[in-house]
Amino acid sequence: MDWISLIVVPAIKSLVLIIVLLTSFAYLTYYERKMLARFHVRYGPNRAGPLGLLQPIADAFKAIFKEEIIPLRADKLIYLAAPVLALIPALVAYAVIPIGPTISLFGQQVNLYIADVNVGFLYILAVAGLGAYGVILAGWSSNNNYSTLGALRTSAQMVSYELPLGIMLVSIVLTTTLATGTGSLSLVELVQSPRPWWVWLWLWIGFPIFFICMLAETNRSPFDLPETENELVAGFQTEYGGIKFALFFMAEYINMIVASGIMVTVFFGGYRGPFVDQVPILGVLYFVLKVILVLFLFLWVRASVPRVRYDQLMAFNWKFLLPTSLLYLAITAVAVALV
Repeated sequence: MDWISLIVVPAIKSLVLIIVLLTSFAYLTYYERKMLARFHVRYGPNRAGPLGLLQPIADAFKAIFKEEIIPLRADKLIYLAAPVLALIPALVAYAVIPIGPTISLFGQQVNLYIADVNVGFLYILAVAGLGAYGVILAGWSSNNNYSTLGALRTSAQMVSYELPLGIMLVSIVLTTTLATGTGSLSLVELVQSPRPWWVWLWLWIGFPIFFICMLAETNRSPFDLPETENELVAGFQTEYGGIKFALFFMAEYINMIVASGIMVTVFFGGYRGPFVDQVPILGVLYFVLKVILVLFLFLWVRASVPRVRYDQLMAFNWKFLLPTSLLYLAITAVAVALV
């Protein structure tokens, strides 16, 4: 039976996770268009199916059957590989995020995560770094000045904002020492380990810093400078259309779901909630509802905050976010040492 638990079950969970993420991406676009419509006092999708619920499917067919054009002087191999390189890290990042407690299914104990690795936080940072390669290579391989500038912006933006993001993650890891005595980099242990009430309060104080870093990491407004249309046409994706453009679109939205899952796990208890111990499947419901609420913050920011200039983006990171995250780390270290 070992081969079932070691190979079959992880393979099925991986397949289910990919299908769920791809479906969630499609309906996240619907969620965004409907929410922005409410902010803008208009209707949003309301023609394709009841309440416009078939609009994501219509969009998918439109992208698949659009004409494919490859620039004459593009590096064809890298140009075609770049959208895939952007999408794959977005899909595999969810492997270490627990979406619920262990449940019994067909007589088999099933953990609702793909893998519990003791370097979960480092895995997340490593995968996030890989995702930048797809965008950078897309801009470079297109042989377009606007695309190249978008790629350069991406590299500078992601490298810069990963510094305060990493520092905030170190602060969070420090708080796990209060429960285990040694600390842990596993997201599964992070959810399962109890923490004092003041730790939760302190984490919520640091949440805005982490959330801003995630906005920059996922290239979301107001930090969507790599693809800003008023300066760079469409930035790194200027020369992409049809299904190749849809893959970049998909990567961005799945990255939003991954970022929301990380923030729910770190700051809001993951799948923990009332009666989860008695009814484990409730944990999945709690996790999904929390992710939807965090995604609403992404959409709220897009509807409310204008795009910044690129120099403001970089100055905000180096002059405010980085010093603030270092101060947060120092205070966290002192507090943990004194307790």
